[in-house]
Amino acid sequence: MRKTTIDEWLSDLASDKPAPGGGAAAGVNAAMGAALVSMVCNLTIGKPKFAEHEAVMREVLAEAERLRGEALQLAEEDAEAFSGVVAAYKLPKSSDEEKAARTAAIQSGLVEAAAVPLAVARVAAEVIKLSGRVLEGSNPNVLSDVAVAASAAKSALESAALNVDINLVSIKDAAERERLAGALNEALQAKVQAEAIMHAVAKRIRA
Repeated sequence: MRKTTIDEWLSDLASDKPAPGGGAAAGVNAAMGAALVSMVCNLTIGKPKFAEHEAVMREVLAEAERLRGEALQLAEEDAEAFSGVVAAYKLPKSSDEEKAARTAAIQSGLVEAAAVPLAVARVAAEVIKLSGRVLEGSNPNVLSDVAVAASAAKSALESAALNVDINLVSIKDAAERERLAGALNEALQAKVQAEAIMHAVAKRIRA
């Protein structure tokens, strides 16, 4: 998907194919949030007026670039993971052995399908934290972009959570469900910070 145009990718998303779907869209949202954080940094770095924030901006920029790449990679992996679940459901089930193998493949596929959006949720949470780090020292001309970055990452986080949940309900291993749910709840804590960033920016804009 790194080599396709936005229009081509959206056409694939809109098609009757099961993937890419909501999970991949969540990954792209996280990548957009990270890209906006990078933009804020790039438009602040090198400006004498913001020299005291230079070190933080450069540090955040490097991390935002890393997260953008990771988010796009996860968007691609999400489509692959979902396709694996679909393939598992199509396995033969004529004998007891085939049924057992099919069930095992489905369960393994569901865990993987939940793990990918969980990773997206973690990336989105990190993007929100980066948005918070650049809020005070950013070039005021791109202040609204800090909020949009947090908003995009929050949307990615919420979307990824839905994709984790839809797989969790079918996972039979209670310990695995608990592990995934616990990790998701930890990532979801970042929603509060995203909302605080958006509120702070709106307040400063209207002041």
